[in-house]
Parts: sequence; C-alpha cells; structure tokens
Amino acid sequence: MIKMDIADAFTDQLFKGNPAAICFVDRWPSEETMKKVALENRFSETAFTIRQAPDHYLLRWFTPGGEIDLCGHATLATAFVIFQTAAPQHTATLTFTTTMSGDLTVTKNGDLYEMNFPSYDLKQIPVTPAMTAAFGARPQEAYLGRDLLCVFDDAEEVEKMTPDQAQLANLPGLLQHATARGQEFDCVSRSFAPKLSVTEDPVCGSGHCHIVPYWARKLGQTHLVAYQASKRGGVLYCDYRGQETTLAGKAVLYSSGQLNIEE
Repeated sequence: MIKMDIADAFTDQLFKGNPAAICFVDRWPSEETMKKVALENRFSETAFTIRQAPDHYLLRWFTPGGEIDLCGHATLATAFVIFQTAAPQHTATLTFTTTMSGDLTVTKNGDLYEMNFPSYDLKQIPVTPAMTAAFGARPQEAYLGRDLLCVFDDAEEVEKMTPDQAQLANLPGLLQHATARGQEFDCVSRSFAPKLSVTEDPVCGSGHCHIVPYWARKLGQTHLVAYQASKRGGVLYCDYRGQETTLAGKAVLYSSGQLNIEE
C-alpha cells in the first residue's frame, strides 16, 4: 500500500490554488508505476517522496506526461503535509534531495512555506507569428529558459485568452507562460503545458522561476507578489535573489488515503 495525500498549494482555501498528490514510499516504485499513478491522478504533478531523516527527504515529480525536473507547488504541498503529519522537531526547514534539481529547502514561516529554487536564465528571442496564433494575442516580448515566457501589455488579455493547445505544443519551451503587469498584484500570469499532457497548470511554481526574474528586473524590485490567473487562482510571495528565486505560499489539505499498489 502507498500512502497518498492531496493538498491544494498556493492557497488557504479548498478547491483553489494547485492540487498535488503526494505519495509516501519506502523505495521508488518502478518508472512505469509512477507514470501510471500520475496519469491516473490527472493533476499537473504527483510527487513521490522517501523519508531519509526527520528533516530530509528524497523527492521526484511526475506529470501525466512523465517525470519533470522541477515543480514548485508539489514541493510546497509535500512540505506542508510533512509538517502537518510528521511534525519534525526542532527544525522549521526541510531539505529535499531531487533527482534533477539537487537539494531544495522549504522553510515554514508562520502559515507560509518558503522555497528556494534556482532561477532560470532567460534569453530574449523574437516574437513570431506562431506565438500570436497560439496565444490568440501578440506578445510584446518573448524569452526562453526551460520554458517559453511571453509578455503581454494587458493583464485582462492574459486572463481572458483561450490559447490553441495544439499550436502551443509547437512553440519552444517545455511549458508556455503568458504574463503581464498586474494592478492589485505585481504581475499576473497563466501557464500551459500541452507537451506534458496538462492543458493549464493552475499555479506553476517552476514557471515563476522564469516570471519573477523577468519582472524583478523590469520593475527594479526584488520582492513581488504574483497572481496566477487560472480558474482556480493562486498567490505567490516571491523574492528574486539572482541565481535563486524564493517562492512562498500557503496550502490546505484536501484528502488522505492510500493506493492499492504493492511493489
């Protein structure tokens, strides 16, 4: 049996933010099993984690399309569940050793969970007609890191766009992000991942390792409050530190159960 919890990350309200499943295992299941579990869950990410010590865990993330190198909301959700259920003593920081992104830390600060993630280097690239066709609006700027980041003039344009998933999948980048300057928040964005079989990621932590570096430089400030304008919505409290981006948010537990899987 595999213990599995589901938590909504980057929110303090059920059915908001980004849901993630967290599977607690003693050893890694087979790649095929982890992919099947992620596909069955149909969340943008399912995390698998192994306890090494009270404050140290191994961590991997799977989308319905396969394993991914970095995931913010599922890391936050994993830390939240551990603090809620395992309650490590004498520490407010957990370390997660990941297969593809090295060691990541999550610190509990009141009701916020703060994560230090690597910032992605952004290279400006030309805006193309294919980008306009895919998003249904013309970006003013475009940048490429792991993902494609397209910058638009108007937040409402980002909030109301209905991108063509097939055309998005033909654009560069693992994910495709649309962002604009916000009013109530420093920036707004939406994140799409058709290459990972995810139409829209409700709140994308790793995407903000592209979005925050861009807006920090653009606005000349290191602290930003970002809003992901998906149907579920989510708020991220961010600090840009050059090679690192700190993302913080809240979380709420949706369910606890087990999977009838034995390996």
